[in-house]
Amino acid sequence: MVLSLVGVGCGHRTLTYCDLAARQPHRYRVVAGADPVASRLDMVRKASRNPQFRGFASDRELFAAGKLADVAVIGTQDDYHVEPCLRAMELGYDVLLEKPIAQDPREVVRLLAAAERLGRRVLVCHVLRYAPFYEQVKAILATGALGELASIDAREGVVAFHQAHSFVRGHWAVRGRSNPMIVAKCCHDMDIISWLVDRPCLRIGSFGSLGHFNAANAPAGAPPRCTDGCPVASSCPYNAMLYASKHRGYLKHVYDHALDASEDDIRAWLTTSPWGRCAYRCDNDVVDRQVLALEFASGLTGTFTMTAFDHGRNLTICGTRAVLRGGDAVKELCGHDIVVEGLHGGRTYYDVDPMAGGYAGHGGGDPGLVHALADELAKPDPRSMRTGLHASVDSHLMAFAAEESRLAGGVPVDLAEFRKRLA
Repeated sequence: MVLSLVGVGCGHRTLTYCDLAARQPHRYRVVAGADPVASRLDMVRKASRNPQFRGFASDRELFAAGKLADVAVIGTQDDYHVEPCLRAMELGYDVLLEKPIAQDPREVVRLLAAAERLGRRVLVCHVLRYAPFYEQVKAILATGALGELASIDAREGVVAFHQAHSFVRGHWAVRGRSNPMIVAKCCHDMDIISWLVDRPCLRIGSFGSLGHFNAANAPAGAPPRCTDGCPVASSCPYNAMLYASKHRGYLKHVYDHALDASEDDIRAWLTTSPWGRCAYRCDNDVVDRQVLALEFASGLTGTFTMTAFDHGRNLTICGTRAVLRGGDAVKELCGHDIVVEGLHGGRTYYDVDPMAGGYAGHGGGDPGLVHALADELAKPDPRSMRTGLHASVDSHLMAFAAEESRLAGGVPVDLAEFRKRLA
């Protein structure tokens, strides 16, 4: 059976999923898309490889045409996930929903209730669960080689320029327009931690702040825009003109002509674009560093660190028989992705191939998710879906509870009580 798809919001994520799906014509067919930006709709049209592809100027126009496919791929901005997801389910679509699910934890719970009421399936795009690295970690844990799990420590280094691009100048810079950092960026990490430990989180405490990307740290004489003649332009690692050279890869996500634009074209675009602003003179309010302390059932403890000033994800899981270490730092130090070290001696190394699915996005998680989509939606019980709403609600609530703790000065939040308040 070939599963048909429509794209709702044809930005980078929807384009990626539709392109990967169209590469598997024996499994998927992309039949329609909706986006108010014609050039983005055209990119999905081209990626679909479907001459009968239907384009719509908005999701409302697409939904007004009735149910056109089996699955709606919703890749709109964070503040517009819930409404199109509800409308799609009401029309009979199953949904592939970009994360985060919503801006408000009450809306997350509401969406789950609606899916259960309507009998629809929603697979959330927690692509890391489908990445070969984390699949390998999960498989190692399943063997019992670590013994009883005692603690888990995870870190995400966002990369400083990525922080400036997405969370200072970009779509996710202001909490009220998107989500707090721990939800917008790190709901991936909450989901992975929840999946690996496979037990309920009981309490969360958190601290964090916006310590660097603010006006107090602006270089002397720095103007509001990098194109206005900054005296430290040649030495500033966040100079927006770097989009024309070493950081053009970031620009392609927000400027449709980035890859073939000249330096003059990019300079002209930056004179009015949000991405041309000085990274120290923006309206951003999300944190650039945050730590979490987590308590799980059975006494397992966890920690998580998000920092703008490192790169890559790293993981340490301690058991009563062995310790697992993996991630970017381990790869750089020993040349292997994962090492399991027995408490009484012996080491085992593991290597993974992020290109196993032919495309390395999110460490191979993007093709892994798309390849798994048909099988996941076919499972008889939605609760058994790897990144279905049931599982994703749990990890999203962990992230929202962590932000509540941070805003309260680190006071721990009881997850059971948090859920009751939402209900």
